[in-house]
Amino acid sequence: MSSPALAEGGQTVDAQLLDLMLKVGSRWVLWLLLILSVVAVAIALERAWFFFRARQRGQLLQKALETMQIRGAPEALIQLGDGNSMQDAVLRVALRHANQGAESVAEHVAGVLENERLRYERGLAFLGTLGSNAPFVGLFGTVLGIIRAFHDLAANTAQGAQAVMAGIAEALVATAVGLLVALPAVALYNSFSRHVEASLSSSTALHHSILAFIKAKPAAAVAETKVT
Repeated sequence: MSSPALAEGGQTVDAQLLDLMLKVGSRWVLWLLLILSVVAVAIALERAWFFFRARQRGQLLQKALETMQIRGAPEALIQLGDGNSMQDAVLRVALRHANQGAESVAEHVAGVLENERLRYERGLAFLGTLGSNAPFVGLFGTVLGIIRAFHDLAANTAQGAQAVMAGIAEALVATAVGLLVALPAVALYNSFSRHVEASLSSSTALHHSILAFIKAKPAAAVAETKVT
């Protein structure tokens, strides 16, 4: 059996923990969710602008491939320009190393694809984490608010029902805000992730097209082919 001192110490710890929960309440959770939502909006705007700038240039990429097959890699590289998309980066590095053979091109493109994937996915982990955990943060705020409401009920039985209902209503706002923050974050994360996967698939297909052409001709002829 536990000693009275230990029991008294346990009650003291419980009382201190209850006092802490009563003091912090649920409002700090609302402020935390507000700050997280502002960060999420900033990341979403930055990613939207990034994906807009890095949009595919399908016709230009196709023309660069045709130029490589007819006139060689150097002129195709000039025609490609300085696009910012993942496909541009893959085609650019493939054209620069086309005269080194298919194996060299494959290794260089693999490195570029990994770097581009990281560049495209920057900030998405935050949106995914926020979308998964914001409801739980809001629920935690609701629990704190309900604890405070029932404490008010015990302290003021005359107006206890009104105090409890008002406290619970205020506490439930935290859960609502958590859901309100989580739903757009999940939608944005899924949308941006699909864009990343589509860009990776398109870049991989472009990579295979270049390798097929390089393997079909001698490596030295790729960079020197001219129109007959």
